[in-house]
Parts: sequence; C-alpha cells; structure tokens
Amino acid sequence: GRVQHLGRLFLHGSAHAAEKRLESILVTREKGRYGRMKREAFFDRDASHYYCEDGKAVGAYCREHFPEDVAQTLAVADGVCRKYFLFNSKWDLEQTDEPVQFDGAIDWTYMPADDPEFVWQFNRHRFFMTLGQAYQMTGDEKYARAFMEIAEDWIDHVPLNEKYAAGPWRSLDTGFRGEYWSKAIWLFHDSPTLTEAFLQKYYDSMILQAEHIMECHSAYRYMSNWGVIENHGLFEIGVCLPQSEKTKQFIAFAVKNLEVQVRMQIMPDGVHWEQSPMYHNEVLHCLLDVILLAKRNDIALPDVILRQTEKMAMADVAWLKPDHHIVMMGDSDDVDVRDRISVAAYLFLNPVLRFGGFDRLDYESIWDLGMKAGEEYAGMERREPDFTSLFLEHSGNTYFRSDWSERANFLHLHSGTMGAGHGHSDKLHIDLVVNGEDVLMDGGRYTYVSGPKRFSYKDPSGHNTITVDDLPFTVCKDSWECSKLSQPVKENFRCMELAEFAQAGQLGYMDLPGGVYVNRKVVYIKPDLYVLADEMYTGDRHTYQQYFHFNNHGTVTQNAPGEKKFPCVAYRGKMAEADFYFVSAQVKAELKSGHIARHYNVEEENTVCKVTKQGEGFTSLITVIDAQPGRPLSIEKLPVRSALKQTDYPETMAEALKITAGEKEYVVILCHQEVNSPTDLVEVDGCMGYGNVIVFDKAGDVLVGDVLNW
Repeated sequence: GRVQHLGRLFLHGSAHAAEKRLESILVTREKGRYGRMKREAFFDRDASHYYCEDGKAVGAYCREHFPEDVAQTLAVADGVCRKYFLFNSKWDLEQTDEPVQFDGAIDWTYMPADDPEFVWQFNRHRFFMTLGQAYQMTGDEKYARAFMEIAEDWIDHVPLNEKYAAGPWRSLDTGFRGEYWSKAIWLFHDSPTLTEAFLQKYYDSMILQAEHIMECHSAYRYMSNWGVIENHGLFEIGVCLPQSEKTKQFIAFAVKNLEVQVRMQIMPDGVHWEQSPMYHNEVLHCLLDVILLAKRNDIALPDVILRQTEKMAMADVAWLKPDHHIVMMGDSDDVDVRDRISVAAYLFLNPVLRFGGFDRLDYESIWDLGMKAGEEYAGMERREPDFTSLFLEHSGNTYFRSDWSERANFLHLHSGTMGAGHGHSDKLHIDLVVNGEDVLMDGGRYTYVSGPKRFSYKDPSGHNTITVDDLPFTVCKDSWECSKLSQPVKENFRCMELAEFAQAGQLGYMDLPGGVYVNRKVVYIKPDLYVLADEMYTGDRHTYQQYFHFNNHGTVTQNAPGEKKFPCVAYRGKMAEADFYFVSAQVKAELKSGHIARHYNVEEENTVCKVTKQGEGFTSLITVIDAQPGRPLSIEKLPVRSALKQTDYPETMAEALKITAGEKEYVVILCHQEVNSPTDLVEVDGCMGYGNVIVFDKAGDVLVGDVLNW
C-alpha cells in the first residue's frame, strides 16, 4: 500500500512529496519504529495531558446522572463486540436505523442500498470511543479485546491504496479517525489487554494517517469544513502519540491551517459560512478539542482561533430554540447543542455561554473534560444574555424571541447566502416556535443521495418561503452543486418596546418575464402576534406560492369557506396553538401532505399549507399569525390615507391592518413604496405617522407610533 501510494505521488507530479515520504519511511525504519513498542514509551505522559485521567470516577458520575446514556453506551459497545453496527449516537453525522451484522470477516467497504455515507461513517470508528467508555465504566477486558481486534483488522485489511482511497481512506474520514482513535487509546491506557505489538501497529497506522491528511491538503480545505475536521484529527494525533519531531510537525501543520480556516470560514457574527447549524457545531467541536488539548499541553494557539471559536459558541446561543435544539437549517438534524455550548463556557469562562449550556456537564463532555472540570463548571456564574431578539447581519439570520424561558415564542428568518453544498434553497424561510413547541419547521435533510428525494428537501418548496410560478429560485445540479443561485438582499432589523421588525429579499426570479423581486417583511408585535408581508415587485403577470410546513406532532385544520372572514389554518399541538390568517384578496389556501426528517435516513409525514395568488404588476401576500388563539381576535383591512390630501393610496402602494386581540387594539401600516411626498403623513383609523412600517397601540400613542422601518 505504501509503495502504491508513493507511485501515485510520482505519477501525479508530486515527486518532491514522494521523495520526502520515502525519506521519512527509511529514517523511521532506521530508528526502529517498526520494532517492539514499549508500553511505557507509548503512554509516556500522565493522562491529564490528554483525556480520561479519571475514567472510573467519570463512569460513576455517568451512572448516577445519565443512566440512559450509560445503558445506550453499553448496548452499542456490546453490539460492536459482536460485530453488530448501528449508528444512532447523537453526533453520528449520518445516522442509520438499520443495523449491520458481520458473521465472519468485516467488510470495510460494505454499502447498504445506494448510500456511500454508510461506508464513510463506518470507517470513522466512533464506536472505538464507545468501547473505551464501556471499558472505563465496567473494567471488562472484552471491550479492550474488541477494540484491539477490530482496529488491527482494519489496519491489516484496509491499506492506503487506490482501492480504498475514495472509501475508507477518504481524507475527511481519516480526520475523524484522528479524533476517535486518539480518544479511544487513552480510554484504554490502563488496560493490560493492549499488547506492545498492537501499540506498535497502532502507532504506525496513526503516523500513516497523519501523513495522509497532510498530503491531501489543498486550497479547498481552507474553505470547507473538511479542512477543520482533518486538521483537528491531525492535531489530535500529534498530541496523542509519544512526542517526537514528527508529532511536533503534525501539530504545527494543523495549527497553521486552522488559523487560516477560522479566519476564512467563520463570519464576523460567529456563523460558519455553510449555513448548516449541524456542521457549524461539528466545526465548533473540533476547535474546542484543539483549544482543550492546547491548554493541557502548553501549546500556543493564535488568538484568532480562540476569538472565532468563542463567537461560534455565542452564535449557538443566539439561534437556540426554547427547547435548546438548533433549527434544522440546511443539512441539519434536530439536535440539542448544549453540550457544545457547555464545553465552550468552561474553556472561555463565559457566563452567557454557561447560561446557554447544561446545568451540569453532560455525558459526552464529562468524558473529555473530567471530574475536576465538572466541579468547576458547576460553580461557574450564569448570566442571561442582554438580548432576546437579534440580527446576525453577516450570515443574514434574524431571531425574534419573547424571552429566555423554555416556553418562549421564537421566530427565525433566514436572509443570507445559501452556504454551498450543505445549504438549502431557503432564502426568506421562517421557523416558528410557540409556547416552546415547534409550529413551522424546516424539513431537514433526510439523504445525501442525489435524486428527486434529495432535491425535494433542498428546493424552496421544501421550506417556509415564497416561490414564483412554481419555479425554484435556486436550481440543484446534484446533491452538492447548483446550476443557478440566488443573490440574497439582507436588509434592516429593528427592536422597539411594542414591536420588532426585519425584512429581506432575494433576486432569484429576476430572470423571469418582467423580472420579479421578492421581499419579505416580518412584524413581531410582542409577545404573540406576527405579520408577514410578502411583496413581489414586477411589471408582468405571475402566480405566487407561499409554503408553510407544520410540525407533525400537532394537528392542522382549515376553516370551512365562510366560517371566518379570511381563509384560516389552525395548528394545535401539545403546548402550542397558532392560527394563520391569509388576509390578501383572491388567495387560495390548501393543505397537502409533506415530509420531515429530524434525523438522517428517517422520514415522517407532515402537513403543508400552500397559499396561491395570481397577480399582474406589484402583488402582496399578507399573513397574520396569532400565537394565542384562545382570546377573541378580529382583523380588518383598512385603507392607508394621505393625512394632508385625505385621499386613499392604492393597495399597490400601501396597506394597513387593524388587529384586535383580546383587550389590545393595534394598527399596522405597511408601505410597499415611497408614499409621503412632498411633505405628508400616513393615516389609518385615527393613527398618523411617518415611515415605511409603523405599529400603533391604540390604547397609547396614536401619533408617531413605533416606526420600524423608515
């Protein structure tokens, strides 16, 4: 395998790299690297420099506080001992729901169905860490034997050559192995089962994998999460192995690349550019590991790595739903990310991150940080963020939040870039949480296999957004590339005492006849009313579609014609209730079946509301969402007048709503273009002001109002 790899380097013009690699092999052979590895030479430092210095105490802690996690760990570890593999751990990026069992030899290239993700996930070997945790909790040497035998089987039967280059030896998965193998070996550091012959073989393989990561480096790695994951694995290997000039090279190479990667990949608002919260958190995890190991081994890191990592954790706090899960934006699953935030809180001594994290260190984090860290974390200050709503202007994500409780109302509007392969066609998409429960949701990702199913999750119709003529504004070419993209238009955000506001647009339909500019305004009347105003600017005739994808854990019903003044759809869940009123004229609302995938490979059915309207020239679609439908509610559409001329503006210029919710009465003015010329005010039902979007509480100020957009 090594000879074939060297040959490929020569054939592809990398003669210098091949020469250096050959020199490395010869030098290390001369030094006796392939001779017998002494245990004391391998574990040449106390475990406090790495992981699991107090595994028995951590195991006792986990049995006390996380019995379900312990049971799952032991079940998975026992399965691995039988060569039974099921990838359903929280951070398995591509989970499986069908187990695979090998009766004889393991086939490391086995691929069920047509999804190569299984091959890559399988060859990451996250289950080695699970075996190590089971060993520390039980002391049963069967887990050490399984680790040694399976790792040795992989080393012996999966050489680095052309046959395995795109499968088990894909560079990304080699990076994952850098972490998982490194953590596993230290979980077994006190096992007598691990022979010195195995430690030698393990050492040689780790060196080979580290060098493979270095040789695969390219400009692509600067911008992709692959680069962070690979260099994180390289850093882990460099710290984990017995220290030498070579491991110092691994560490230096990784740090140099990670510095560039965090500067290039992380936006100033802390969001990873790929616009996928799940991959954002995978990158965050890698950086947190690097920072932890650097602190434990007195390795200096560039300050920018520390700054950007803390920003990433703060972005996590901003976009947390009330149930502490991330929105399923882009290629993301439904995951609680407090473990990532908790580790960041501990490393940065940040009380706001501590507020966003767990009350105590969680199951996975305590294995990495140890008992002393757990005690320090428990005593840390917690401080509620000084914001509820927030606009992350660089990534284009707005979050409206009523408060920081688990029963809060929460709305997310996305107006940023697509984020390449892991991003979806979700410009102007909204997520809505009411009383702590999802109401409107992103459908997730389900699969990476190119085809209609993948596209149905990525396309605009799979999101809570607007389309024109039933056409996508972004066109998928395959699972990762697009043949057409859409430029986002990130606009303003404003928070006031009565209401909050955001708006954004996108240029994906400018190639249609007459061109169509789509703009979405969101008015949040605190704490439980939302007004969506979708504006389509064009000189031609088109048909417009709004999509609302509902949480499948509740029921969705539609009112009968004539039952209410406006077409209405109602969501009723365990904790949440929300009514959607479509107040624009000549709209058609229909319920249809859709799909949602909270986890990779697991699909469920949900309900989608599709609202359709035809229009020539400027057209608007206005929706009122009542997040407390138990109270009396009435909605009136009123004309907007010129206060001086006392003439009504056409609806193509301005529209207004009077909303009576219980004892509250509001007037909302929405101007679709400039109306005040030369010197004038807009007037609706006795309320007068100047601005593009104004909200009045009629029990208070009927002059001026809350001007949300000028």
